[in-house]
Amino acid sequence: MISRYDFGHPYDTGAVVQQLPVSGDPVPHFTVRQHGAQVIFTAPLGDDDMIFGLGQAVRGLNKRGHRYRAWNSDDFSHTEDKASLYGSHNLLLFSGETGVFGAFFDDPGAVAFDLGYTRGDEAVITSENGDLTVYIIEGESLTDLVRQFRQLIGKPYLPPRWGLGYIQSRWGYATADDLREVVAGHREKHIPLDTVSMDIDYMADFRDFTWDTAKFPDLPGLTAEFAADHIRVMPIMDAGVKVQPGDATYDEGIDKGYFCRKADGEVFVGAVWPGKAVFPDFLREEVRQWFAACYRPLLEAGVEAIWNDMNEPAIFYSVEGLQAAYDKADSMRGTNIGVYDYFALKDAFTGMSNSMADYRRFYHVIDGQPVNHEKVHNLYGAMMTKATAQGMRAVRPGKRPLLFSRASFIGAHRDGGIWQGDNNAWWSHILLNLRELASLNMVGFLFNGADIGGFGCNTTEDLVLRWLQLGAFTPIMRNHAAMGTRDQEIYRFAKWEQMRDVLTVRYALIPYLYSELVKAAETDGMMFRPLAFDYPQDEMACRTEDQLMLGDGCMIAPVYEQNARGRHVYLPEDMLLVRFRSAEDFDCVPMTAGHHWIELALHEFPLFIRRGHILPLAKAAEYVAGIDASALTLLGWVDTNAALTLYEDDGESEVIDLSAGLTEIRVTVADGNATAKAAGKALDATRIILN
Repeated sequence: MISRYDFGHPYDTGAVVQQLPVSGDPVPHFTVRQHGAQVIFTAPLGDDDMIFGLGQAVRGLNKRGHRYRAWNSDDFSHTEDKASLYGSHNLLLFSGETGVFGAFFDDPGAVAFDLGYTRGDEAVITSENGDLTVYIIEGESLTDLVRQFRQLIGKPYLPPRWGLGYIQSRWGYATADDLREVVAGHREKHIPLDTVSMDIDYMADFRDFTWDTAKFPDLPGLTAEFAADHIRVMPIMDAGVKVQPGDATYDEGIDKGYFCRKADGEVFVGAVWPGKAVFPDFLREEVRQWFAACYRPLLEAGVEAIWNDMNEPAIFYSVEGLQAAYDKADSMRGTNIGVYDYFALKDAFTGMSNSMADYRRFYHVIDGQPVNHEKVHNLYGAMMTKATAQGMRAVRPGKRPLLFSRASFIGAHRDGGIWQGDNNAWWSHILLNLRELASLNMVGFLFNGADIGGFGCNTTEDLVLRWLQLGAFTPIMRNHAAMGTRDQEIYRFAKWEQMRDVLTVRYALIPYLYSELVKAAETDGMMFRPLAFDYPQDEMACRTEDQLMLGDGCMIAPVYEQNARGRHVYLPEDMLLVRFRSAEDFDCVPMTAGHHWIELALHEFPLFIRRGHILPLAKAAEYVAGIDASALTLLGWVDTNAALTLYEDDGESEVIDLSAGLTEIRVTVADGNATAKAAGKALDATRIILN
């Protein structure tokens, strides 16, 4: 059951699709008080209570004990002290002595979450603007809470099936020949690849919706060339539009008043990659329609995928902020600058980026009224994603686009996926990748993943290999790196064959992964779950932070430590260990419930299948369209019978019909032999382990 409570003058964020009546009763589970404009919610915490949620955030699956802040932030360094990342997903799920309940704070402005940080026995949530709607979810279990919440916010975006293929990206692919080299490097060594991604280098002077015709003289020809080799092209798109009279996007936006303005009516000017830039007012429907139409030239040139970036919005500096920094420097010129003056001078320049003062300088128009950006900041990226999805569907009606974004808010999950932002080549970020998979599933972003190998810093060969082993299971599987860092395309490493072998497992699993993704989306479920969701009575499972359930029958447990040749695993029930080396080379070991040390050489990685469940493997291919799902190898530990429903469709139609697309695969054990049946499929059950 979900109940709704309004405070102040809530904005319609678009996060929910169910219209519930406003309750006049006190908010259950919380004590509510007002302090100036702020509304503060306090809930008691028992000693063993757990708190899940918040989507994209640092630290553990259980968020208790730390402070977080919903404020979409362009922050390159995802260290454990960061209160904000790129998205704001204000769902909390409580489980323990105080009961099982959820709370969604539908507030597009800043919200502070003190989850037992100041006082260990209470959670304090503060809406800084005081204009919000709170939804309280009562349920029987954590899984039930998520299912109800997902029904409240609507069905999530689903990518085309080819979107689950491997993506190679880098900030620095500056010419058409650079992309050709990348494609050739994969194809010549038979490394699977479906998409190449272009960062800001492809643009003409960093102007949105353009490409540099000197570097990409025939973009339609290039996309057609790649399409013949089953390769798609995925360019980046930024929120800031370059200030450049004569540029079609800038001129039209200025002429029609589509950019955000300051209090005095002047267009707000900040700076991003092109220098001075202006920012479309995505909170207005007519602006979204205009921006959507701007994608048409790229899409008609053969582009089939887009990734949105810098849409928190990121602001390097504003005209006013830059002038204030210059004034500070001028005031100190010729003086003896001591330690505190030095810090003040340094902060004057480093503090220009994404400053709160700049976010307070400009306004949106909502229902005909000006609204300060600070009050609706967290909606900006979501509304850009909405516009992008609208533009892509207009050019290819009825087909699912491949689209993911950096900044997000709940509601954007219906229009696109998200990647986990500009991470680093740190071992700890493999673990962060794992945890965010589940937390983002809770809030509706099923299609997510992280930059494999790390975006920033120089990666290492073993880190890339271990990260690929986790990426084999994540919906978005993209290798992406920053300019100036070490090249990290697979074919450049000495161990490229072992990396390629990991990708063969990924492609063999795509029919299963695609099926589980669609079923989770359509049934309001989670593709990835903390063990606490499936084993709530198992104390060890509830405290396990480095393993996740995958689909109905599997568990993943990646190696995420340097030089490790194995890892500890806790099995809450009997499971079959599948130790993969490639899609053709693996062994299956039955393991009983409890604690185990699993030996895993650098080129080996595990997948666990619950006893009584089965996993299908297709024959791997070098691109998704080449995967043959008509013949499957079945893995499992079966006592008597087992079954799996596998969803299949054309891989791109917007309409999903579970009733028409499900095939039941059934394994029967009799007289010591396992047999398998499924309509229209050849099944090999020789890998079924019998009791």
